[in-house]
Amino acid sequence: MTIADIPLTTIRGEQTSLADFDDKVILVVNVASRCGLAPQYEKLEALQKTYGERGFTVLGFPSNQFLQELGTEEKIAEYCSATWGVTFPMFEKIRVNGKQQHPLYAELTKTPDSEGKAGKVSWNFEKFLITPAGSIHRFRPRTEPDAPEIISLIETSLPI
Repeated sequence: MTIADIPLTTIRGEQTSLADFDDKVILVVNVASRCGLAPQYEKLEALQKTYGERGFTVLGFPSNQFLQELGTEEKIAEYCSATWGVTFPMFEKIRVNGKQQHPLYAELTKTPDSEGKAGKVSWNFEKFLITPAGSIHRFRPRTEPDAPEIISLIETSLPI
């Protein structure tokens, strides 16, 4: 099984996998509605609007592991839509660390960041950029979605 084959469930309960986004540049982000970094939603949505038609997508994975996410998928979806105008795909709440870590994050967290550190997700809004060629790049939570290193990687990896 590859990372593309790992089963995922959307925030609306539909089954999918990264294979459905195979030809795209993907930015996977563990999100939390009540986090001080939640304003990053605005920049994530701006990336979606800027690059979405060129083969890019943000994928949001709510997690309450840091005790800052709303209780239900319905409340999360409403918050993201009403507060930030989120149009990118959102998924059911998952665990990004620990014994019940989602298989997607079990794979993603093997990727080291720019300082060579792999392992646990340190906080909400950690970002993993997956290129259509399958390479994975990790950016820690305080790296803004529109940081030059992320924008450069998106633009050089876009299929269109």
